Amino acid sequence: MIDERPRYMISVAAELVGMHPQTLRMYEQKGLVQPQRTAGNTRLYSEADLERLRLIQRLTGELGLNLKGVEAVLGLEEQLQRMQARMERLEREMREAVAQVHKEYRRDLVLYDHTQLPERKWTSTS
Repeated sequence: MIDERPRYMISVAAELVGMHPQTLRMYEQKGLVQPQRTAGNTRLYSEADLERLRLIQRLTGELGLNLKGVEAVLGLEEQLQRMQARMERLEREMREAVAQVHKEYRRDLVLYDHTQLPERKWTSTS
């Protein structure tokens, strides 16, 4: 899991991802990245923010997307992450429900011992 603790000021974050600080401000203004703020209103970027900035850099540089395209891709990625988390939660709930059903079945099961049954005599009807 990527560290989400805010720790890098804008100048350091910009240097780490190879962007100009003004680019980071523009991305924030467009809602593509949301660094946390200190009480004095200083932007602080986390490792997760830096990874997001690197992704934006790849989408614009390598794939040639404009910022609207980047926004769409990031939105789809967030939606996918929410759906994966939901699916994992549903799978966990289903496993728990199945385990509960099995537990109830085990409690209700009675062992069958054929040696304890009376002997049957078969008659033929001819």
